[in-house]
Amino acid sequence: MQRRVVVTGMGLVTPVGIGVEDSWTALCAGKSGISEITRFDASKYLTRIAGEVKDFNAEDFMPKKEARRNELFISYAIAATRMAVENARLEINSSNADRIGVVTGCGLGGLGIMETTILNIATKGPKRVSPFFIPMMIGNMAPGMISIHFGAKGPNLSLATACAAGAHAVGDSFKMIQHGMADAMITGGTEAVVSKTAVVGFNAMKALSTRNDEPERASRPFDRDRDGFVIGEGCGILILEALDHALERGAPIQAEMAGFGLTGDGYHITSPCPDGDGAVRCMQAALDDAGLAPDKVDYINAHGTSTELNDLYESRAVKTVFKDHAYKLAISSTKSMTGHLLGGAGGIETVFSALSVSRDVIPPTINYENPADECDLDYVPNTARKTKVNVAMTNSFGFGGTNATLLLKKYTD
Repeated sequence: MQRRVVVTGMGLVTPVGIGVEDSWTALCAGKSGISEITRFDASKYLTRIAGEVKDFNAEDFMPKKEARRNELFISYAIAATRMAVENARLEINSSNADRIGVVTGCGLGGLGIMETTILNIATKGPKRVSPFFIPMMIGNMAPGMISIHFGAKGPNLSLATACAAGAHAVGDSFKMIQHGMADAMITGGTEAVVSKTAVVGFNAMKALSTRNDEPERASRPFDRDRDGFVIGEGCGILILEALDHALERGAPIQAEMAGFGLTGDGYHITSPCPDGDGAVRCMQAALDDAGLAPDKVDYINAHGTSTELNDLYESRAVKTVFKDHAYKLAISSTKSMTGHLLGGAGGIETVFSALSVSRDVIPPTINYENPADECDLDYVPNTARKTKVNVAMTNSFGFGGTNATLLLKKYTD
């Protein structure tokens, strides 16, 4: 039999707060973390807003010397992991280290240090390249540094499946534990690419919001007046454990992992299928994996990017999978407050979904004022909702047509 898998710890570094409690409180209050870009002078850019993490000090989580050598996405991952490990009361030592692994997702890795290094080569010559350039840039240094910091010596992977990477990481970790490859996993997604290259690149695709004069109102999933997504940054980490392992050590159990689905669209490099086919099959695969009927789902944390096509096609997909129940379940996009963390989105949104299950609160979709055509479901507009959440689903869809869906449920004996 496959082992049951539970969530025992969570850590967050987000545009709305550092730590689970601060982030969750802000989220449920409908507080936006989107503001003017401070990472660089964006005055000449089409988009001048982002969901930056405020008041983060890497030295609160690691030695000063090491903090200077880490790119921000790595520091976020270490910080969120420290929170999650403490939250789970998980001790990693020589007796269990090889049974505890790390899988994280990251879409673009150290894009910022790549920009700086290329500029240095062009203006100062090749001798002005840091020996830490490559380790700071590559995405797998997030799970690598987590392993080094916390001594986890089990499976160690980094996934780069664009905006689905964090959710894929959680799903893969779930399956590793189910099938006995590990007893516990540190998993989630991290990203920090509020950078010139990222903004220019997404602007060239006409993917970003340009509502620069109203940053807090710029991310507006499912709203008629949406005009693109807003880049966010941060990290969400979960501690997943086999149920027997968690019970044996008296761990706090906050939710149970129920199902995982993953599919490919086979359609277009950036656009999802108009009929939502990839998303439909992905959500259905997660339901099948969990052995749950569609009408058992209470809440969907939507991918909900605030782009014209995603919001429309995801809504269509939900209607196809859930039929009449689509109009009875609650759906919200927390990207309306955090922005879109790209490879980190699935990490923070799985944490948000677990919190909804454990605390029976659904965070809102803020800025939902004028429903877009065919976006006529219950998107929990503008105000959090206190209601029973037995089962939550979270969707993450990425460029290249890569999709991930996770299901979480209340833990019962």
